[in-house]
Amino acid sequence: MTSETMHDTRDRIVDAAATLLRDEGPAALTTRRVAHDAGVQAPAIYRLFGDKDGLLEAVAEHVMAGYVAAKAAVVEHATSEGVEPLDDLRAGWDAQIAFGLANPTLFRLLSDPDRVRTSAAARSGRAVLEERVRRVAETGRLRVSEERAVAMISAAGVGAITTLLSVDPAARDEGLAGALLDAVLSRILRSEGFESPGEAIATAVALRAMAGRLDGLSAAERDLMGEWLDRAIEHAQA
Repeated sequence: MTSETMHDTRDRIVDAAATLLRDEGPAALTTRRVAHDAGVQAPAIYRLFGDKDGLLEAVAEHVMAGYVAAKAAVVEHATSEGVEPLDDLRAGWDAQIAFGLANPTLFRLLSDPDRVRTSAAARSGRAVLEERVRRVAETGRLRVSEERAVAMISAAGVGAITTLLSVDPAARDEGLAGALLDAVLSRILRSEGFESPGEAIATAVALRAMAGRLDGLSAAERDLMGEWLDRAIEHAQA
């Protein structure tokens, strides 16, 4: 089997498995059924993926990569069209919740801490969230560091999906995910029209988000400014 043929076979198997998983759930994901739908012999699955778990991991990475690419395109469009950053962040949250609830098996795989650390798709997904948070930071409304904001939103999202998946669909609290996001936003955003120490920190976070684009400063000066701002932000949120 040539490398091109092997690549084509692998893609067919992953596509067939992803379709089965989406349409019929994990119980339908047998090597015999996948091999049949992909038009290959079952031993090909073991040669290419090792076992069923290896196949499932490949499917998770494949589906997540496609989903993340779509998310990245949405953020790029929102940036170019001037979509309000907070509206874009909320839309991204809603899409993530919907994806997790529609793909419970993949969500459980992709939210495993050990997998998150090694998954290219998971890293790309986090980068999309980081870009959304950076856009909010540049408006001057973020009063914690971008890193903490990303971590809090991510943790709340995983918690919301996990909690909702643990409940029968008919009994789910449809407002839970939105309420969790509102709680996080109330902690990480400054209050409009309210003077407080958080106003100064929001300004520092906004300047930190834009520091890399201050072309009037040298690279060393931008690094020094970033170090000072990081220290001020870390002190404020300690």
